[in-house]
Amino acid sequence: MELDQLRALAAVVDHETFDAAASELRLTPSAVSQRIKALERSVGSVLVRRLKPVRPTPAGEQLLRSARQLLLLADEAVLALRRPETTGEDDGGRPGAGRLRVPIVANADSIATWLPPAYREIALGGRVALELLRDDEHATADLLRSGDAVGAVTADPRPVQGCTIRPLGTMVYRAKASHKFVARWFPGGPTPEALAAAPVMQYDRKDTHQLAVLARVAPDATPPQHFIPDSVQYVESIHAGLGWGMVPDQQDPANFLVELDPAWSEDLRLYWQVWTLDSPGLTEVTDAVVRAARILPPHRK
Repeated sequence: MELDQLRALAAVVDHETFDAAASELRLTPSAVSQRIKALERSVGSVLVRRLKPVRPTPAGEQLLRSARQLLLLADEAVLALRRPETTGEDDGGRPGAGRLRVPIVANADSIATWLPPAYREIALGGRVALELLRDDEHATADLLRSGDAVGAVTADPRPVQGCTIRPLGTMVYRAKASHKFVARWFPGGPTPEALAAAPVMQYDRKDTHQLAVLARVAPDATPPQHFIPDSVQYVESIHAGLGWGMVPDQQDPANFLVELDPAWSEDLRLYWQVWTLDSPGLTEVTDAVVRAARILPPHRK
């Protein structure tokens, strides 16, 4: 297998069409297709489904993660050799252009609260072109398994094969609402009857924080649900009185919102998982993430 063939495979899967992959690699679509076919001949398996969008086959998925690791190490080696001659110009992380492309994934609340100092430090470091992906904290480890990300902020304490893991800290979520919302919907407190009628804020369909509370305290409740898939606007909507929801401490540091019941708080333990590779670029990213996470309270027993 040649690196150019592996790079073509990754580009086709990432960009989902041969035309877009060709533009990224500065080749013709025919040349990209030829490289994929040559790679398929060498491994004896079809690697991509030539549909719109292009999707990897099971064999392609199995090869992709190893391919991405090889490409990252190869790109980093080339950059290290060229670094004394670079001009410092940045083209957004194109391979061989001065920065190492490193995709990582985190949950939306981390991206909105404690993680910004990390990706600012990484971007200013000059070595890495960061690609920050977003997914639910219970799903981010899947992107490590697929090879779509090299590092992940995750709630999964089980290390992904081929990755190292370290605890970051805890995000504490509390059931909160605005003062006006509480006065209107919970004049007698957040009883099961009141929770059955009061609108509840949801981030998206993967969000389980509020439903977990309802399952414990009002299992028969089916209140109206508002979906706001933006971490900042989600909390702003609670401030505006659209509904109640679970809010991390980092997004209401001054306690402007009313906590409905301290017993409903939820600890979200976060971990950092990253590929086990001898890579200065990955070490730089890991160090920045760990430093940024120091503001989080430690895991409680």
